[in-house]
Amino acid sequence: MELLTDLYELTMAAVYFQEGMYEPATFSLFIRDYPPNRAYFISAGLEEVLAYLESFRFTRDDLDYLDSTGLFSTDFLHYLHSLRFTGQVRAIPEGRLFFKDEPILEVTAPIIQAQIIESFVINTINLQVLLATKASRCVHAAKGRGLIDFSLRRTQGPDAGLRVARSGYLAGMNGTSNVLAGKMYGIPVSGTMAHSFVTSFPDELEAFRAFARAFPQSTVLLIDTYDTLSGAEKAVRIAREMEEQDLQLRGVRLDSGDMLQLSRQVRDLFNREGLDYVRIFASGGFDEYKIQEMVRQGGMIDAFGVGTKVGVSADAPYTDIAYKLVKYAGHPVLKLSSGKKTLVDEKQVFRTEDNGRPVKDTIALSWEDLDGEPLLKTVMESGKRILQPDSLEDIRERCQQELSRLDERFKALESPDAYPVELSSELVKLQAEVVHKVREKELGES
Repeated sequence: MELLTDLYELTMAAVYFQEGMYEPATFSLFIRDYPPNRAYFISAGLEEVLAYLESFRFTRDDLDYLDSTGLFSTDFLHYLHSLRFTGQVRAIPEGRLFFKDEPILEVTAPIIQAQIIESFVINTINLQVLLATKASRCVHAAKGRGLIDFSLRRTQGPDAGLRVARSGYLAGMNGTSNVLAGKMYGIPVSGTMAHSFVTSFPDELEAFRAFARAFPQSTVLLIDTYDTLSGAEKAVRIAREMEEQDLQLRGVRLDSGDMLQLSRQVRDLFNREGLDYVRIFASGGFDEYKIQEMVRQGGMIDAFGVGTKVGVSADAPYTDIAYKLVKYAGHPVLKLSSGKKTLVDEKQVFRTEDNGRPVKDTIALSWEDLDGEPLLKTVMESGKRILQPDSLEDIRERCQQELSRLDERFKALESPDAYPVELSSELVKLQAEVVHKVREKELGES
């Protein structure tokens, strides 16, 4: 995995080695702005980053490949052979809310170590923050209705499919269809049948009966293969047959057509037949916007399967995330590029609350002691974790608490209000001093 990096991380590291640059460097990871209709982010992916850093090392095969490129000296490759991550990581724990410009994590280590890990850190945190935030919006839109991740077949590769399942569950979804994710992360797995299952039988009713025989405790029938209402009537027959065996039909799934009207018609049918216990599931192009509209119009749907649009975060498929040097060899540094200026030095974020609700964050220097809760926690020292990893259930609970306390105006799915984030007076002062020095030295300004 150590070669899962951009070439320029290694060419920069080779120059640092050549020039004898081994001083401590602090890099800050942050997101510059919100994607459309976002006003918050959920921290996710930290556990994977820490596992990567603890096991960081180049294999002989890795070094042989680098040698074959002809780019690197033998001395540098020998150096990489013994390289381990020995630094510190301070981070906002997974499941917590954060906002634009705030450091999600800060890495302090000898500059070669801190530089080489950049690509992996950005890739890992960016994807999982994006997915967890998207999933949380679906949870918010569902207003207590169930949500299952159905996205695996449409995600950009197997790895992304696993991260969608974990990030979605972290953010409050109820389960996943991804069996490997269920095994790896302990997430409840859920699934029914495909249309191909129904069409492989002589008729729809026989397909339903076969499934009910095989899974009598968890029978959910896909009823729209030929005609949804006809399928619903057959589901009534299956429910009656199951009741004769002291069993209950768990539910039916809708996957096409006018979900609003069909859900009402199916619910009315089941209620008339005394089958009010049969749940109605729906899938097919759902995201937070479609869920919100279905709920607003009174759709009779108990749970949603969310797939493509959530698994790829279709309306916001990327964030403007950056990992920038903010301190080297004891000196604060910054970038002055237009539209991409960075905040100097090691930092802390303080969250102020009012009656249990967050009302303002302040980005400060790491040594400051301001009112409010400091969000960045030291999670790694000398290349080793100092705390046991949080369980996914604990992270999920933390996320649910965070979201429940955030004011509704910041969670609106369209045109949300911007959450207040300020800079401390000490950070503003140091920022101005460093900007002045850089302009004087690099631009010749007095």
